[in-house]
Amino acid sequence: MWGFIFVFTKQLTEFLSRNFVFLMLRRTMAEFDIKGGLQNVWKRIDEVLLHRSQDIKTARPVLVAVSKTKPADAVIEAYQAGQRDFGENYVQELEEKSRHPDIVAQCPDIRWHFIGHMQSNKINKVLAVPNLYMIQTVDSQKLATKLDAAWSKVQPPKDEPLKVLIQINTSGEDVKSGIEPKEAPALFEFIKSNLKHLKLMGIMTIGAYGFDYSNGPNPDFVSLMQVHRSICEGNSLAPESVLVSMGMSNDYDRAIEMGSTVVRVGTSIFGYRAAKA
Repeated sequence: MWGFIFVFTKQLTEFLSRNFVFLMLRRTMAEFDIKGGLQNVWKRIDEVLLHRSQDIKTARPVLVAVSKTKPADAVIEAYQAGQRDFGENYVQELEEKSRHPDIVAQCPDIRWHFIGHMQSNKINKVLAVPNLYMIQTVDSQKLATKLDAAWSKVQPPKDEPLKVLIQINTSGEDVKSGIEPKEAPALFEFIKSNLKHLKLMGIMTIGAYGFDYSNGPNPDFVSLMQVHRSICEGNSLAPESVLVSMGMSNDYDRAIEMGSTVVRVGTSIFGYRAAKA
């Protein structure tokens, strides 16, 4: 009898403990202070810039709030707090949010960045997105040429070229998209010289996740900055005129220290996201 009660009590305690943690996690996610998260990121950006080496000649970073898996209400809350640039990884989610009636009504100046893998068969869907500002993931002449042709046919015609970044696979991982670093300057020159409907703004990388900074500078960031230097020198461009998109929630401050001018931050603004099913 006492043995049964002991086992039952132990199981009940474990059950309540697990569910308490789960409920607290849900509560934390639901009540995450988006405005506070944004303010913390903006403050951290200012702190890093204040102490960044004067030898780094790049522009002040643009913060792209990565809103993937987050509801429209979260985007609106961030917008109302002063955020304007938002990034989405998935075409369907970008389509849905950009056309969400509440976002359309309450976020007129929102700027959407597509930061996921760009498939040729999804080009027209992405280019039709209201308030599309930039595609950060151009990784080949073929894709760039198709984007250029498609943008020239968008109706009604656009007044300005489509802003793009070249995605570079600095980590060499097969699961990551992007052109090899050594090939990036040639792609840069190809787009600048031949595709008048694209406005090439700079370069980006995702890089390997979870780098241990006790081992020194992040090699992905080092590699991207080397490409940046090569492009600027080869095209007689001022460093601040070529954007460098690198750094996410776990390392955006380290990226800025090394010269990043675009950081893509999600968790630090919106809280942890549920795993995509």
